[in-house]
Amino acid sequence: MDHKTCTLYSGGLKGAEATFGEVAEQLGVKEIIFTFEDHKLNRNKNAVTLSKEELERGDISMELASRMLNRTYYETEKIRKVLQTIFHMVNNGHQVFVIGTIQEDHSVKGGTGWAVELAKLFNRPLHVFDQPRKQWFTWEENEWKEDSPVIEFDTFVGSGTRYLNDAGREAIVKLFADSFTQA
Repeated sequence: MDHKTCTLYSGGLKGAEATFGEVAEQLGVKEIIFTFEDHKLNRNKNAVTLSKEELERGDISMELASRMLNRTYYETEKIRKVLQTIFHMVNNGHQVFVIGTIQEDHSVKGGTGWAVELAKLFNRPLHVFDQPRKQWFTWEENEWKEDSPVIEFDTFVGSGTRYLNDAGREAIVKLFADSFTQA
């Protein structure tokens, strides 16, 4: 894979997304951050502020999101915009990488789980680094399987927890190192 032809899609928030962006920048991988007006980002290089109409293209019923993620999301404008933004990330990136915690019901903890559920719905290659287990898992045949993924497509998503630990940070660095040969 040639890093010069790749684009990372992210949300630019602290933790996993900022780290994906920092490592991508060090290697010369293009980065596009989707956001919305008045959203506070940790990283805003190449930020694309989505219009109201663009956000609405990623609209989802909060009831459906709550059911898919097995948690309650209340009708708040900010949460809705975050979920709409995640739609744009996953819709543009072919392969999805997430740092987080896989739960017993196969969902991923927190808002990060929405990227995971959309990747499943869109049939995207999906990989989650489970921080507590310090292991990558790939979604195959409706279950999580241990794996050591690499970036295989020229568009990919980097998302995850705001509470990135050392193992998660190392997993992101290793993912890029294993994926791109240095010229």
